[in-house]
Amino acid sequence: MNRDLKFAVLGGGSWATAIVKMLTENVDSVQWFMRNTDAIEHIRTQGHNPNYLSSVEFDTNQLVLTNDINEAIENSDIIIFVIPSAFLEHELGNLKVSLKGKTVFSAIKGIVPETGLIVGEHLHDKYDIPYKNIGVITGPCHAEEVALERLSYLTIACADKKKAEIVAEHLSSDYIKTKTSDDIIGTEYAAMLKNIYAIAAGIAHGLGYGDNFQSVLMSNAIREMKRYIKRVHSMKRNINNSAYLGDLLVTGYSVFSRNRMFGNMIGKGYTVKSAMMEMKMVAEGYYATKSAFELNNKRKKKSKTPILDAVYQVLYNDKNAKKVFKDLTEKLD
Repeated sequence: MNRDLKFAVLGGGSWATAIVKMLTENVDSVQWFMRNTDAIEHIRTQGHNPNYLSSVEFDTNQLVLTNDINEAIENSDIIIFVIPSAFLEHELGNLKVSLKGKTVFSAIKGIVPETGLIVGEHLHDKYDIPYKNIGVITGPCHAEEVALERLSYLTIACADKKKAEIVAEHLSSDYIKTKTSDDIIGTEYAAMLKNIYAIAAGIAHGLGYGDNFQSVLMSNAIREMKRYIKRVHSMKRNINNSAYLGDLLVTGYSVFSRNRMFGNMIGKGYTVKSAMMEMKMVAEGYYATKSAFELNNKRKKKSKTPILDAVYQVLYNDKNAKKVFKDLTEKLD
C-alpha cells in the first residue's frame, strides 16, 4: 500500500468522522477540513469529535485539522467530499485553489440543489474535472457501526479502476470490506434515492404501518430505483448488489438511519421544520426529494415513481401523510 498518498476529508459530520477513522488505519496523516473551529480545538486537545461519533478516539498526530478548505485541498492528492449536498456549493465558493489534477471522491448522498445534479456530475460540469478523476464511496455502511468496528462493506466506484482500487485499499481493514465498481453514476444516484425511500419507510412506521407493509414498500422501492437509474444512465448493472439493494435496506430499516428517523417524525405529525430542529442533523433525503422529483418531471418520458411522488407531496406540498400513504398503498404490488 502506498502510504505516501495524501488524503483530505472535507466535512465534520458522522460520516466524515467515520471515513477519517477508516483512513487512519492505513495512512500516517489525514488532512481534515471542517468549519467548526470549536470542534477542531476539541479534537486537538481531547482526541475525539465532540459532536459526532464521540466514542472514536484519534491519534491527533495523524490529523492535520483545518477550517481552510484551500489548505486541505492543496496539500492532498485524493480528496473525499463529505459535506452535505445542500451546503456543498457554498463551501466550494470559498475555493481559491484548483481541483484540476486532483482525484476527487464523493461520499455525499444527495443532489446539489443549485444545479440539480449528483455531486460527481456537478464537479465534472462546473469544475471541469474529468470523470476518470471522480469517484463515489457508497455503502451499505452506517457511520455508527464503523465507530463500533462492526463488520461493514463499502463499494468504491470510479471510471478509472486503478483509482477505485487505491481508495478501496486505503479504506479497508479487519472490519471494513471493500469492492470496486465502474458505475459511478448509478451508484451515486442509488445512494441519493435510498435516502428518499428511507424517509418513506419512516413515514410509514410513524403512521403505524407494520413489517408486512414495510417489506412491500422496500420491494417496490428497489424496482422504482432501477427504473429511475436506468432512465438516467443505462448500463449493465445488477440492482440487487450491495451498493444498490443492500444500501437501500440498511437505510430503510436501521435504527441509525437519520432519514428513516426524519420520516418517522413526519409520520407522527411533526412539521418538516420541527423535525429538522429536533434531529440536529441533516437528512439528505429531504433535499434529494425535491431535486429527484423535479428532475424526473423534466424528462420527456418520466419514470414511474409513486413512492418518490408520495414523499414529495408530504414534504413539499404539505399534504396529509395519512391520506397520501393510503393512496400509495393502492399503487404498490
